[in-house]
Parts: sequence; C-alpha cells; structure tokens
Amino acid sequence: MQVVDSHIHLWDLKTHRYPWLENPGVSFVGDARDLKHDYLLDDLLGEAGDIDVLKLVHVEANHDPADPVEETRWLQSIADRADSRGMPNAIVAAVDLSAPNAPALLEAHASFANTRGIRQILNVHENKLFDYVGRHFMREPQWREHVTLLRRHDLSFDLQLYPSQMEEAAALARAHADTLFIVNHAGMFVDRSSVAGYRAWRDGMRLLAGCRNIVVKISGLAMFDHRWTVESLRPYVLETIDTFGVERAMFASNFPVDRLFGSYADLWHAYAAIVDGASVAEKEALFRRNAERCYRI
Repeated sequence: MQVVDSHIHLWDLKTHRYPWLENPGVSFVGDARDLKHDYLLDDLLGEAGDIDVLKLVHVEANHDPADPVEETRWLQSIADRADSRGMPNAIVAAVDLSAPNAPALLEAHASFANTRGIRQILNVHENKLFDYVGRHFMREPQWREHVTLLRRHDLSFDLQLYPSQMEEAAALARAHADTLFIVNHAGMFVDRSSVAGYRAWRDGMRLLAGCRNIVVKISGLAMFDHRWTVESLRPYVLETIDTFGVERAMFASNFPVDRLFGSYADLWHAYAAIVDGASVAEKEALFRRNAERCYRI
C-alpha cells in the first residue's frame, strides 16, 4: 500500500528541547511518558512494515517556543540529506500568531524550501482535562491580524480545534478565502458521552465543509479511542469523508502519538478496510493525491 502521510512528528531529545516531554504525564491522549525517547525519520520508516511511505508532512511537535524556527531548520536539514528522499517533504511550522514577533517568525519559516504551512493549536475546552491553551486565540485582534500574513508567504494553516470552536473557525476561513485551512484529526470529536456532543461535532464539521478553502485530515482518532478497531473507527471516517467529499479529505497517521495504541501498518490497513468499496481514483485521492495537492509536494 502506497501512502503520503500528511501528519507525523519527529523529535530528537538529545539536541532539541520539547517542554512537554521534559516531565511527561498521562492525559486523555495517552501516556506521554512512553513518548520520551528520540523519534527520528529512520524510526518511522523502520516500523512502516508493508506500507510504502512515498512522502511525509511534518507538523510542529511543540518544540521549544523560545526558538520555533530551530525546529524547521533541523527538519530541513534532514530533508536535504541524500538518504532522506526529501523527507519530510512538507513542514508545518509553529508560530504564535498572537505574539508581536509573529511576522518575523513567519518570514523566517518561509525561507526554508519545504515549509508549507503553520500550525498553532487552538483547542479550548471548559473541562481542564481537554483544554490545551486556555485562550480563545481566534477572538484576539492581533492574532486575527497576523492570520492575514499567511497568504503573503503562501502558507496554509493547520486547524486543530474542538467542535465548540468550529463556528468561529468557519467565519475565520470565510474572511480569508485565499488561505487554505486544514482541519486536524477529523475535528477532534471530544464530547462523546452525549448525543449533544455528537451533534456538535457533526454539525460543526458540516459548517466547516461549507467553506471551500477548508479540507480535513482523518487522523488522531486513537487519541479518543484507545482500544480502536476497524468498526469503531468506521463511522467517524465515513462521516468525515461524506461531509467533506473525497477530494477534500486525506488520511494521516499522527505518529508517533497514535503509536501508543497500535502499529503503523495496522492503522493504514484499517483505513483501507473502511474504504474498501471506494473506486481506485477515490482511494488515490484519500491516501496520496489530496495530501500532495494541499501541501504542494
């Protein structure tokens, strides 16, 4: 099976600082203590099994916020090696768009050949267990002002948020119709204990899909389903594809985070089993072509 993996993370704890891995704990996404080790390109490719990984998109891994450009510099050095096959072929870098130095950081990231986009995690939740940032960045004037700079540098924005934030995100996307927004982790359906929670995810995803400049990555499902099976993933995968359409959805692994709950090959084979009845063209779009188009690789 050939894939373009549109969401992976690498880190080198010997040479770089990742604050969240300095004293990792247990959260809803799993036991981060099991992630406190180097995870490099050779590690990912070495555990791919029978999955033929054609290209990779690296999404910022919560590197030292004091120097986010160093992560991009390091990743570009890996991609430039003769033995890396250009991987990671695309880099989604970290910038705090609320910070005064955001314009300078965007320019610095954009100077690297493989930079394609920016991610700033936006997840806010009333339950502290699920709250990532504790701030509604999308409501802050300076943050919104700096979003306008993405287009200047031809950068997309990886949109990691919860269903409760999707209405604001749709408004943001409509206000920046010339910027591509890429929803991470199938919209992170977090409130799973109620019908209202499901409806908030379903309706929020439909609202996002109504914006033609928003696409979605089907990834990270194991963070909310630690004992996943093909059947437990199936409804969320199919609902996401039906909502956005085959041409605006792509599969991704979220490795090594989702590695806590299954192997790389098993995850990709699960995706394949779920869409087994799709046409060859539809499978090519979901597994390869859409990621290549959206990240321009």
